[in-house]
Amino acid sequence: MSTQDSTTGVSFPQPVPASALGRDGHTAPSNRITVGMSGTGNQGIGDMRNFMRDERVQIVAVCDVNRESRGYWDDAEGGYAVAKRIADEHYSELVGESYNGVSTFTDFRELLAQSDIDAVEIATPDHWHAIQVVEAAKAGKDIYCQKPLSLTVREGRAMSDAVKKYGVVFQTGSQQRSDVNFRRACELVRNGRIGKLHTVRCGLPGGRPDFGKTIDRKSPEPIPDGFDYDMWLGPAPVAEYAPARCHVNFRWNLDYSGGQVTDWGGHHPDCAQWGMDTEYTGPIEIRNAKGVFPEDPIWNTATEYYFEAVYKNGITLIISDKEKPGVTWEGTDGWVWADRGKHEASSEEIFNSEIGPNEIHLYNSPKHFRNFVDCIISREATVAPAEIAHRSITICQLGNIAMRLGKDGLKWDPDTEQIIGDDEAAALLHYKYREPWKLEI
Repeated sequence: MSTQDSTTGVSFPQPVPASALGRDGHTAPSNRITVGMSGTGNQGIGDMRNFMRDERVQIVAVCDVNRESRGYWDDAEGGYAVAKRIADEHYSELVGESYNGVSTFTDFRELLAQSDIDAVEIATPDHWHAIQVVEAAKAGKDIYCQKPLSLTVREGRAMSDAVKKYGVVFQTGSQQRSDVNFRRACELVRNGRIGKLHTVRCGLPGGRPDFGKTIDRKSPEPIPDGFDYDMWLGPAPVAEYAPARCHVNFRWNLDYSGGQVTDWGGHHPDCAQWGMDTEYTGPIEIRNAKGVFPEDPIWNTATEYYFEAVYKNGITLIISDKEKPGVTWEGTDGWVWADRGKHEASSEEIFNSEIGPNEIHLYNSPKHFRNFVDCIISREATVAPAEIAHRSITICQLGNIAMRLGKDGLKWDPDTEQIIGDDEAAALLHYKYREPWKLEI
């Protein structure tokens, strides 16, 4: 059995025997990919469960600045203690006896220092993604990072560069790339079934939903026991603690996220670019940006929004909460639409069209988490690598900048990744980190 230090909260992992998996051809403990989770709120715990379904993976550590509390999806519980219980119980069932081998950490740097960890997932609030990804890459860990990739454009560039520099496998949690409907729709567009593509429409949700049931707790409160709030803030500006600021509702504050624009911007605009064949570039201009930002003591992201991203090839990508949910590609000969679990076309002929053997066939990943594990083994690129995720979320980050400043016709150079002729807007491509945090690759 493992031992645990009650002061540090660190326990030392014990391997789950191969026989416990109950499968023919099971993976020996020495050949399993060991994974540590950084960020164990609702998304992190959900993703951990997905990894535990893969017989080639063993969860050996969990890390969070919060020990245990409510305030996550629908006021559910989260924190490292919750994640540890879930993982230990899972492995107890496999072993057939009590298992206590999942280590716990409150500082991601201690997690990354563990030599027995092969890969990490980063499922923290957005403002923590960049530093942790860069440090994980330096530590030689393969990385699964939740979307949106980054809080700022400069962070995204650093993350992609670090992944390339240190040669680690990287998967972004934009799981729609592993949805057959989006892949099929993109193949129809890329192979010319709708003629010349001219307009793409992304319909994303609006508002600021109270996912954590903390909308009535925006006034300062004492910091709860077991929650390292200063570490939670990390590089972000100092702010008084309030429950509505943290956990799942962090996404409604621009210091930590970009609201619905970037939360969903890691999904639909990503697939839009897949179909547009612009995955490694971006628009040259953001036009007609209009956002509604209702006053609030903490929540300040857009509740309604519209902007157009115009590309050098003449295609216009429209992103708005008023468009049909999903992605619609419009061409001279018809349209194709996709959303999670379904796709449609303007005619039966387009919908039923066969993609020939000599035509464009896009990356086929039927299972997003399994694709990451496959690529750890093969050392090949995943279906959602860092550079593509960076290029996709940059569109939405630029849209937020244009809407926040009321800019129309914001010029962007996708090659140099610079805003042209507007110093005020360019200043929002990044922000000054709070000491002592730095982003150095």
